[in-house]
Amino acid sequence: MTQTTQHTPDATARQADPFPVKGMDAVVFAVGNAKQAAHYYSSAFGMKLVAYSGPENGSRETASYVLENGSARFVFTSVIKQSSEWGRFIEQHVAEHGDGVIDLAIEVPDARAAYEYAVAQGARSIDEPYEVKDEHGTVVLAAIATYGETRHTLVERTGYEGPYLPGFVAAQPIVAQPAHRTFQAIDHCVGNVELGKMNEWVGFYNNVMGFTNMKEFVGDDIATEYSALMSKVVADGTLKVKFPLNEPAIAKKKSQIDEYLEFYNGPGVQHIALNSNDIVQTVRDMRAAGVEFLNTPDSYYDTLGEWAGETRVPVETLRELKILVDRDEDGYLLQIFTKPVQDRPTVFFEIIERHGSMGFGKGNFKALFEAIEREQEKRGNL
Repeated sequence: MTQTTQHTPDATARQADPFPVKGMDAVVFAVGNAKQAAHYYSSAFGMKLVAYSGPENGSRETASYVLENGSARFVFTSVIKQSSEWGRFIEQHVAEHGDGVIDLAIEVPDARAAYEYAVAQGARSIDEPYEVKDEHGTVVLAAIATYGETRHTLVERTGYEGPYLPGFVAAQPIVAQPAHRTFQAIDHCVGNVELGKMNEWVGFYNNVMGFTNMKEFVGDDIATEYSALMSKVVADGTLKVKFPLNEPAIAKKKSQIDEYLEFYNGPGVQHIALNSNDIVQTVRDMRAAGVEFLNTPDSYYDTLGEWAGETRVPVETLRELKILVDRDEDGYLLQIFTKPVQDRPTVFFEIIERHGSMGFGKGNFKALFEAIEREQEKRGNL
């Protein structure tokens, strides 16, 4: 049976939130070569290098580059010369999983209170709360574990005026900034977990972080002729932080979740959705910079207007750029997905432009997953 549910928090729920958050602080990647990754995301994604930590300013073990676009912040870290448990973790993570996300850092008003609440509710501690300081102020950090080797660093940076965190220095952009901002915020971050584990991790976010269930996709919602998966979306009380969680479902062939779990060697972050105010310009700019997007057959657009209605972008432009549309009771959204951005078929990105809708493109699931299946078949992994 297909069931879809949605949760919209009211003011009372927000006030009673046991785990208040301000939003996503950063998505942190462990990579083989942070300098080259920073260049790629600067040139291809239009992001701006704003901060750096490395041997030149006292970090002898790792190099980290901080890139931003609006409120969206990515951090790329690689090992220069491993000498500590942290360095060993980065090296081993890259060796086992390839380039991938190790931290979905969340900004909170009180890191100590958030950590204590989470641990009291059963979260596994990685780092107890501690302070880091420099001439720009003080930041309080703590970390808890989530699925796979992913963590949530809890960041309290009230009043801090530095470029990122103590230990980082301001850095100049790597390439000239594009004329148009490609995106300006992180919309949601999607995690893939093993068969039978989705509800366990939904419960984790419900209990440990006070998140509520926003949407649920099961059965025919999220299946094609050959593969299937199940997905639930958890979010904080203000919907600033949204985490869809996917698990594979039994089907005729290997699903995209199965392929990810196989090549990532376990659960992890599958894709990051980025908000754009002008998806047409974003896709044009990113395509021109070499980013590859999933292809959508022309037949998708032949009847698009009949069910999606009119949008601000003409159907012929959507067809040209292969942008998808979905509409619900609150409005519509435009979205498109990149192909994996590294050699392993693991991490990819979504560009999304919202016009009222707070959905995730349910009407596009079949077209999207068929597009992914075509790519899986090319790789011999379907």
